[in-house]
Amino acid sequence: MKDNENIEKLRGIRDSAYHETKRHTDIMFAFNIYPCTIPKDFTFVPLHWQDSMEVIYVKRGRGRVQVDFMTYEAEEGDIFLILPGHLHGLRSVVRESMEYENIIFDMSFLGSDSVDLCSQRYLQPMIRGKVQIPAHIGKEDVLYSKIAACLDASDHLCAVRSRGYELAVKGQMLLLVSALFQEAPDREEYNIDDRNVQKLKVVISRIEKDYNKKLTVDDMAAECGYSASHFMRWFRKVTGTAFLGYLIEYRLGKAAQALRNGDDTVLEIAEQTGFDNLSNFNRLFKKRFEMTPSQFRKNNG
Repeated sequence: MKDNENIEKLRGIRDSAYHETKRHTDIMFAFNIYPCTIPKDFTFVPLHWQDSMEVIYVKRGRGRVQVDFMTYEAEEGDIFLILPGHLHGLRSVVRESMEYENIIFDMSFLGSDSVDLCSQRYLQPMIRGKVQIPAHIGKEDVLYSKIAACLDASDHLCAVRSRGYELAVKGQMLLLVSALFQEAPDREEYNIDDRNVQKLKVVISRIEKDYNKKLTVDDMAAECGYSASHFMRWFRKVTGTAFLGYLIEYRLGKAAQALRNGDDTVLEIAEQTGFDNLSNFNRLFKKRFEMTPSQFRKNNG
């Protein structure tokens, strides 16, 4: 009964920032490429999910990428594929930066809304989570050359924008999906542990909503119907980090954004982001960013 209640709770928070509802694409051409750098553009990207397909294509440097319950050490050339509805996030590595392309497109762009064989046999099963595709494709992977070629071609097409480029981009994305199915033809019945996904979405949405308030392990355990000890073991297993560590990381990320973009004092920012002790905030911030909040503001203003 508790699981059903939590799933209903999840449905009630669909406007959460963790369920990203911002439209990244034009309804008439539902494909876009964003060049990003972490931590220059943002210190980290917290776990979230969206209704579009997303590809993270690492161009330079190193960082960490999490897709569902797996965390990867990302490096130049790595490709990460995130299906609609799947959790993902990025973190920087100390003294390192990572430049990457964020490629986002709606599955409807490929024709998922059509009533035809391609939609029913391939696209709709992907949307429903009935197909397993590799979350991470490295240079040594048998799929790499095909997938990278599709992404590189789309990048060039969007840069040049010659007449008919939209058709060619769609073609490249269809080739990409085709390559995925060619290498994994017998995985149509795959389904990730949906209960764990839904519970984690409830927890991270609560963090987004109340990160600046007092949040305890007991609070989060109650959200999932777990004991405190079981919740701590479960959260570390599915995210790779302790709950309190994740919460602190999120709060520090919010503080860094405020320091970079606003004029509030360090004390005000500490209080706004859930830290009730300034010296503790300064210590944790310096440990994470290897500089004080004041130095961070000066270097990133």
